[in-house]
Amino acid sequence: MSIRGGRPWLALPLLAALLTGCGIRPTQVPTDFGPAPSRVPCALSGTDLSTQAGRGIPVQVFLLCASQLVPVDRSVRIPDGTAEAARRVLVAQGLLNELAGKPPAAERQAGYTTAVPGRVKVKGPRDGDPEGTFRLGTRPQDLTPYALAQIVCTFADSEATADDDGTVVLGGPDGRSVRRYECTNAVRSRPGTATPPSSEVLGA
Repeated sequence: MSIRGGRPWLALPLLAALLTGCGIRPTQVPTDFGPAPSRVPCALSGTDLSTQAGRGIPVQVFLLCASQLVPVDRSVRIPDGTAEAARRVLVAQGLLNELAGKPPAAERQAGYTTAVPGRVKVKGPRDGDPEGTFRLGTRPQDLTPYALAQIVCTFADSEATADDDGTVVLGGPDGRSVRRYECTNAVRSRPGTATPPSSEVLGA
């Protein structure tokens, strides 16, 4: 059967009807393919990972991504011959600097952010504080839940702490008592709603 005339747009509907009548279902070809696929959230390539860790002591810090805490590689430089107690404080300050800094472009594109404010300082224990205490320039209770979770989990999983039990003792700049904070799975997965469990620690 031939289709004549000067109206070629009538051919397609008629052909579809003929195919349907013969038991052949016409195939619809999509024309809207949607937006181009975006980068998978929190996924970093091997090249991205290698550029984040520089020269120095390899460490990890916890950034925010997809409403969770996700570790990323960093490095902290410590002078040779530094005493152990001072070394831990320097590591802690280096970790804070990395947490407060703007994530590199590759991490930002993958969805990484931080809630830790800039210029947060840390000191070692005062007289009467337990060994391994870190006193922040900002009271822990004055930090946002996200920032506190980042600091607790980063410190607890680092060379800064004397104990390898997933906890860290933190206090503020005043002379108030310090508390032992724990980085739990709930804190890692829900840092905005799951506050790090803590308990008061008596002095040394």
